[in-house]
Amino acid sequence: MSSARIPPGNFPHKDFPHQAGSFGRDASFKALELGREASLARLETLAHLMDSAFVIPGINRRVGFDALIGLVPLVGDVAGMVISSFIVYEARRLGAPRWLIGRMALNVAFDGVVGAVPLAGDIFDAAFKANRRNVRLLRRWMERSGGLRPTEIDGTATRISG
Repeated sequence: MSSARIPPGNFPHKDFPHQAGSFGRDASFKALELGREASLARLETLAHLMDSAFVIPGINRRVGFDALIGLVPLVGDVAGMVISSFIVYEARRLGAPRWLIGRMALNVAFDGVVGAVPLAGDIFDAAFKANRRNVRLLRRWMERSGGLRPTEIDGTATRISG
């Protein structure tokens, strides 16, 4: 038996879209779905780091880098808003509707404006967790619109005993 070898880089687009270097119109739905899930997973990781990466000993309250960099007056709050805006940008890239983008942007703006108040804003920053809220909103929208497999099953369970 002879086996024909296909040289690297000569894969058909429809079978191996990631090898072909093109995710345009030739990409399969499954590849796009995995790309959306991967994007959402990256955003969830970013939100976790920004909002709940560390536990404050003694009070068992989770905070993230957003609360830590928010301790630097003005510059830290602006930096936190810029990083939080990346999640909104990615939601737009993933095709989220305008109303969702607006709501997410309001969460970021509210967190930034109130977080700029000295001391009270820092406490608010640790409690509000705008990034986690925004990623949760994006996930819910993606699951309901069919762009992502649901992580939970909606409905009720009934026990049938015999």
